[in-house]
Amino acid sequence: MQTLGALKAGGLAALLLLCAAPARTQNIGPDFGARGVDNAGSIELVDPKALRVCADPNNLPFSNDRGEGFENKIAELLAQKLGKTLAYTYYPGATGFVRNTLNAHLCDVIIGMPQGNDLVQPTNPYYRTTYAIVARGGADLSDIRSLDDPRLKEKGRRIGLVANTPPGNILAVNGLLAAVKPYALMVDTRVESPSAEMIRDLEKGEIDIAILWGPFAGYYAKKAEDKLVVAPLEDVKGARMSYRIGFGVRHSDQNWKRELNQFIAQNQGALDQILSDYGVPTLSESAGAQPKAGTP
Repeated sequence: MQTLGALKAGGLAALLLLCAAPARTQNIGPDFGARGVDNAGSIELVDPKALRVCADPNNLPFSNDRGEGFENKIAELLAQKLGKTLAYTYYPGATGFVRNTLNAHLCDVIIGMPQGNDLVQPTNPYYRTTYAIVARGGADLSDIRSLDDPRLKEKGRRIGLVANTPPGNILAVNGLLAAVKPYALMVDTRVESPSAEMIRDLEKGEIDIAILWGPFAGYYAKKAEDKLVVAPLEDVKGARMSYRIGFGVRHSDQNWKRELNQFIAQNQGALDQILSDYGVPTLSESAGAQPKAGTP
């Protein structure tokens, strides 16, 4: 949140930890505090001239301060369609992200937020994705598709997992926790990337599979020199794997939410293409956990 560096470092498990802590890095956009008044007369603190985006400065494939992430590209498209300039408030995706960016009125939208979170008001979703298994192409587990595969119980197996993320529940049920090599959930994204570390270990053969939040899985598989295979995980009883992702706005900003929903409806094809360009595995609402775009 993720992302949201902390959210996106491990998937969605860190989301509720993003509402406290003092502000750190900030880049305030022009005309901070500009006001728009809706038909009912309530005030929305949304800048009328600039699209002010809350973002992590170092958390690819989502965003960075060089504009290289897919959420940066979506922000550019949104600014273009709205006829606004683009400005960022950067804050490391750790504890306090929402509190010290969006809720401090330093920016007006978070480009990627899961539905069902009450820290922000979510828009309609523009994609649905899931946790995924990443395996080395050509290895004996290259065709693995689920975490109840009996081959995972073979002696000496090593499974990469970001600690305290939902796939751990499935591994626990299947008696596989002893095979897990854990990676940190809450990190400072300016200096650490558990997902990148896990993929490096997979490529070196130190782990047999990596279990990652889908956007990380697809992005790193697409970038890898040797073939990596991505298998999206299905939701199972007691462990939700997939989430719908939209924009996040303040609870007071109703007109702004409606404007963003209109943007999503009118530009879904362009949004899908951006996600595909970054290898993000997306799920069709009518096709279970079958990826419809972005899987390498």
